Amino acid sequence: MMIAWDDFERVDIRVGTIVSAEPFPEARKPALRLVIDFGPQLGRKKSSAQITRHYTPEQLIGRQVLAVVNFPPRQIGPMMSDVLTLGLPDAEGAVVLIAPDQPVPDGGRLF
Repeated sequence: MMIAWDDFERVDIRVGTIVSAEPFPEARKPALRLVIDFGPQLGRKKSSAQITRHYTPEQLIGRQVLAVVNFPPRQIGPMMSDVLTLGLPDAEGAVVLIAPDQPVPDGGRLF
């Protein structure tokens, strides 16, 4: 299905740095609870991410990731998730995070 440029512009995808990552045992599927800093304009946001196959909490601290920041918050178990952290499936379907290949300022918008 083709979309108009205006449709793409409505999806606000930003870069942020993971400042906290911990196991999220209350989630239905194995997940980590992330806190991502999107810079001074958006601040810190929470996200639940099913990324346990490839990442440990310790590996994620300081890593930049992309996330959709303008979806409404969603209840995931006992946590309210503020953003959708983006990834792609590997050959077995496990999530691989999307990230810039060079450091960029937190809060930058994908275009």
